[in-house]
Amino acid sequence: MSGGPDSLALLLLAQAAFPGMVEAATVDHGLRSESADEARFVADLCRDRGIPHEILTCAVEAGNIQDRARSARYAALDQWAKEHAIAAIATAHHADDQAETLLMRLNRGSGLSGLSGIRASTTIPDGDTLLLRPLLSWRRAELAQIVAAAGVAPIHDPSNDDPRFDRVRMRNALKGATWIDPAALARSAAHLAEAEAVLIACIDREWTENVRQEDSVIRYEPTAPTLIRKRVAQRIVAALGGRTDLSQVAQLISQLEAGKGGNLAGVLVRRRSGVWIFEPEPPRRA
Repeated sequence: MSGGPDSLALLLLAQAAFPGMVEAATVDHGLRSESADEARFVADLCRDRGIPHEILTCAVEAGNIQDRARSARYAALDQWAKEHAIAAIATAHHADDQAETLLMRLNRGSGLSGLSGIRASTTIPDGDTLLLRPLLSWRRAELAQIVAAAGVAPIHDPSNDDPRFDRVRMRNALKGATWIDPAALARSAAHLAEAEAVLIACIDREWTENVRQEDSVIRYEPTAPTLIRKRVAQRIVAALGGRTDLSQVAQLISQLEAGKGGNLAGVLVRRRSGVWIFEPEPPRRA
């Protein structure tokens, strides 16, 4: 957790709901000179309230700083949870975060999975620790009021105002669009998440009934609508060690339906008597 109002509100609410059962961790990425002091501020606050707390440090690789920092943060939290036998990690994502996420993904042309937004319950990316977001129905202003009522002065992170970041630009745009209701957008994201869950169930059924694997060869006899076919094909490619997006899978399916084969993410695909056959591309000769 950080020293911002959202994280502090989560800490206060969790302690009130589960006294004596809460532990906290702050990840210091070392990206700002103030970060060490901010982590100590949270540590002191937790100590005063009798909450076990640990500061986790991690290095952030070069590249997209926001994405790399997020990955490093979740990896550190996953390891911390395992070391302390913690059943689940909660983060302070709220309704305003959900609205910003939904609009950003709409602007990118995301599909159903992306438009489902921030999940209320999932697992840590590239990990297996349960990840909970219990504040998705709360507004940012409501959380700030909780912190103020507790007499705690939160820390302001200047990166939250940096216009170079997509989320900050979307946040500023929402401030000027008073006709948009972030809470309603968050509810829409929840409805889309329900639709995504139904789609996944259909994909699982299609896989069980129509996908067969023999050693490194996977055969798929599709019977479902196109969207489910695309998701099943994407899952097959992943099972064979490839990573791809749905637009690439859609192009492959067009080739298969035209009677042609293809190669996608190191996986060879061909069609024979209505069956799609997937197998790893053979290693190239030196």
